[in-house]
Amino acid sequence: MNRIICITGASSGIGFELAKFFHQSNDTVLGISRTYPKDVSFDYFLCDVADESSVRETFQRIREKYGRIDVLINCAGIGLGGAIEDASFDDVRYIFAVNVFGPFLVSKHAMDLLRNAGEARIINIGSVAGEFPIPFQAFYCMTKSSLHTFSKALKMELKPLSIDVCTVMPGDTRTGFTKNRIKPPVEEDNLYRERINRSLGRMEKDEQSGKDPSSVVEAVDRLLKMKRMPVSVTVGFEYKLFMFFKRIVPERIVDYFLFRMYGK
Repeated sequence: MNRIICITGASSGIGFELAKFFHQSNDTVLGISRTYPKDVSFDYFLCDVADESSVRETFQRIREKYGRIDVLINCAGIGLGGAIEDASFDDVRYIFAVNVFGPFLVSKHAMDLLRNAGEARIINIGSVAGEFPIPFQAFYCMTKSSLHTFSKALKMELKPLSIDVCTVMPGDTRTGFTKNRIKPPVEEDNLYRERINRSLGRMEKDEQSGKDPSSVVEAVDRLLKMKRMPVSVTVGFEYKLFMFFKRIVPERIVDYFLFRMYGK
């Protein structure tokens, strides 16, 4: 049966690579984002995932045209760098609106369409950063940690309804995410200036030399072939090692290495 796969954040980065891959696999792809991607060859819906009225209207249109969704992939996300002390409430509210409330709103308004599929899947694109408190990336880490918890609870709620849920946690990945990160200006006399610049410089270098988005696409494709998905999967051998390291050593040691890498 031809699958209907709905992907948020499908205009660029990992979301676009997912949409392109499944479209080429002869699935029916429904892309969702605030802007159209270039050379789109699959069905597309303009939608702001942080705006409930926009999400509601979009899924009403999908309901009228398709009647069901077999797979929902919540991929829309943004970054925010800088010191906690310098962050504006508007920026913090916005990153939570996109990275946390967006997947909630999309999942909520897609739920009847997922039930109509009989057996359906929800895959939330999280991040290894959601498991590690990275200095000068606090709010991004917080949103991904929240998304991971949301996924676990949602998986248990939906288990009797034949809708499976999984979180995919990539590490550094080469996409436009780096240049689109929100970075409030840092004044010359800012107490954190040099540390922020070093931390974000290292982060951006790691991202641009990170894994190709195809690694995430392959992970999602493998998940959709499983009879039952795990609670979460980490993408990349080295990031799996980081997760293992986190489980077996004292938290203070993990925090020490994170400070040496991104906080000093």
